[in-house]
Amino acid sequence: MSATVLIVEDEPQIQELVAINLQHSGHKVVRASSAEEAETAIRAALPDVVVLDWMLPGESGLAFARRLRADARTRDLPIVMLTARAMEQDKVSGLEAGADDYLTKPFSPKELAARIKAVLRRRAPQLADDVVEIEGLRLDPAAKRVTAGKQRLELSPAEFKLLQFLMTHPGRIYSRAQLLDQVWGDHVFIEERTVDVHIRRLRKALEPSGHDRLIDTVRGSGYGLRTD
Repeated sequence: MSATVLIVEDEPQIQELVAINLQHSGHKVVRASSAEEAETAIRAALPDVVVLDWMLPGESGLAFARRLRADARTRDLPIVMLTARAMEQDKVSGLEAGADDYLTKPFSPKELAARIKAVLRRRAPQLADDVVEIEGLRLDPAAKRVTAGKQRLELSPAEFKLLQFLMTHPGRIYSRAQLLDQVWGDHVFIEERTVDVHIRRLRKALEPSGHDRLIDTVRGSGYGLRTD
């Protein structure tokens, strides 16, 4: 599992420790020393997860977490709080502010990496390397392979990512804008109608096995994957 992790930490030694260990785990790291710097980084490109200190210069990590949860663009952004505040009430306050997990200093870098992996599995399963199978359609992210029984289905990289997102979020309808953000990235500026083109290509690629029927279209709303 590889993700873009935004580290918001004002202590240089801790920031360096976290960054090096996450890079060794295969993640791409973006750094910020304050909520203001973190906000600038998020405006440029939405990360996959935020590792957030509580005690920051200026706006606190707690207040920043609340703002992230109040914004539609960052509402679902996974947040792991990493802080020296270890009292039970502090943990409760952090989780109530919107943190998905809460880890206290001193900490184990291996545990932090495991916590990030667990949060991503819950919040962003399309980033995991887990094999997904729905009604005989099997997608293997590590091998970049889609099969139906013994039949291998040929998909382009874009269609593969689109199918992976839909298969890891079945039963929901996503707008074109949401799919662009989730599959192509919210910092990539392409026409929303591009999604329609890729959906058509994805259906065509799934036709040989009959799984094109799983792709659901709701006029005026978007696309999803059926779970009959």
